[in-house]
Amino acid sequence: MENLDVLVLRTLKNWRAQSRRAMLATVVRTWGSSPRPIGSIMALCEDGAVVGSVSGGCIEDDLIYRFTKAYAQASGTSPDEPQELPQGSPRLVKYGITADEAHRFGLPCGGTLELLLEFDPDLGRLEQLLEWLDQGKMVERTVQLSSGEATLQWCDKPSELSLDTVRLINVFGPEYRLLIIGAGQMSEYLAIMARFSGFAVTVCDPRQEYNSSWSVPGTQMVTEMPDDVVVSFRPDRRCAVVALTHDPKLDDLALLEALKSDAFYIGAIGSRRNNQARHQRLIEHFDETVESLQRLRGPIGIYIGSKTPPEIAVSVMAEILAVKNGVPLPRDIQVGPAKDELATPPNEPGPLVCPT
Repeated sequence: MENLDVLVLRTLKNWRAQSRRAMLATVVRTWGSSPRPIGSIMALCEDGAVVGSVSGGCIEDDLIYRFTKAYAQASGTSPDEPQELPQGSPRLVKYGITADEAHRFGLPCGGTLELLLEFDPDLGRLEQLLEWLDQGKMVERTVQLSSGEATLQWCDKPSELSLDTVRLINVFGPEYRLLIIGAGQMSEYLAIMARFSGFAVTVCDPRQEYNSSWSVPGTQMVTEMPDDVVVSFRPDRRCAVVALTHDPKLDDLALLEALKSDAFYIGAIGSRRNNQARHQRLIEHFDETVESLQRLRGPIGIYIGSKTPPEIAVSVMAEILAVKNGVPLPRDIQVGPAKDELATPPNEPGPLVCPT
């Protein structure tokens, strides 16, 4: 499944290539609670077709009503008196300023968001943007508010959306990437979930008995040694690396290489005992320290009582997404602490204290 932003931009490009009028909406500011984060985009075609999202659906419905009605009137298909068709320079619009509006548009209590609406984005710029994204480049798109003119340039690292009185700057791509070490059954479930979450997935396994039967569509299989693959993968802040083989010969060196990178998530499957043994090996044989291994997660996943491969994959993907989104995980859903709590008998007496 394609990254959502890329899907929106590609669909918008196709509409414009067919000479169809269309609009690009970007969430540029939020106050209080909001259903979608800053930088979220959606595209609206003149016939009412929508791809992407800026809310839970109500704001999309309002945009369809407001702007496709104008499209219909301008094309002579509406019996009402024609209204001015949205065109020219971008517009800023707010939703949810009052409690009534928040209720009407399905916003959380106190939620307000502001959108930038661009009318008929330039086809050539959309084609160039998608070409660079398809090449794995990160692209900074700058829109002049006075004219709607968009310019593109490569950039080295992601940044937050920026809006002032003159321009909007939004960074796109590359896709978030997940490198899975091992092609076992749980890897299949994790790869499928990662694809649905918008990740580009690469699976590494040099073992023929595993890699020969890999069949998850939309993923890349490589068969080199995992540590070499991690080096060539060049993990950055939009990458996660997960080792799932249970084989130290495959997992350990790959994890060491991943720890040298900027990957936002690095983890390995295994019980608490296996995780402790892994840390001990890396400290004794590879001169790692407790501090240098702080980023290595294990046991991985959030605690949901999972025992089957698909449920374990759900818990792992949930943790990856939480880390990606900057959400701290409470101790009671981290696998290790949660199991420790369950292993402690209720109402266990404390230590005896001798009276003085």
